[in-house]
Amino acid sequence: MEFDSEADAKNFYDEYARQEGFIVRIDKCHRSEIDNRIISRRLTCNKEGFHVRGKNDKVNPYRKPRVSIREGCEAMMMVKVNKCGKWVVTKFVKEHSHPLMGSGVRSYRTTESKDKRIRQLTKELERRDQQCQQYRKLILSLLETVEEQNKFLSTKVEQVVKCVKQLENDVQKPLDTS
Repeated sequence: MEFDSEADAKNFYDEYARQEGFIVRIDKCHRSEIDNRIISRRLTCNKEGFHVRGKNDKVNPYRKPRVSIREGCEAMMMVKVNKCGKWVVTKFVKEHSHPLMGSGVRSYRTTESKDKRIRQLTKELERRDQQCQQYRKLILSLLETVEEQNKFLSTKVEQVVKCVKQLENDVQKPLDTS
């Protein structure tokens, strides 16, 4: 098969993938040594290969680790630019090593937009969480102030009670002696 552009080839494979029941991942490309433009592209099933943790992959304590969905599937389509500037399919592997999801599977764009929405909601949740922490600090500070004022007023009331008792005693003594 021939395509006018890399995007056309990708769109074709995306539609094929949607009908067959898998999701496309844009894989490797090769660039021209002369002008650095892409001259070949490999489009694969998103379950292609296996995830291998490298030396530089550090565990980020702020991110939840994701489960790898890769299962070693070899389904793919390789396209290259020919001398006429057309993109030609040079290799095609149809067989998948896993069950397919059936036709009408969500496209990459739908998944991407849902991921974007999840990121937006996560940021909003983090912002609200920080806001709640600030409110909590304010409420605790207010309660501490109320407690201090309560102690202060209790002390003052005790002093007033003592003064009143002292006055009553002082008034009672002259009456007792007469």
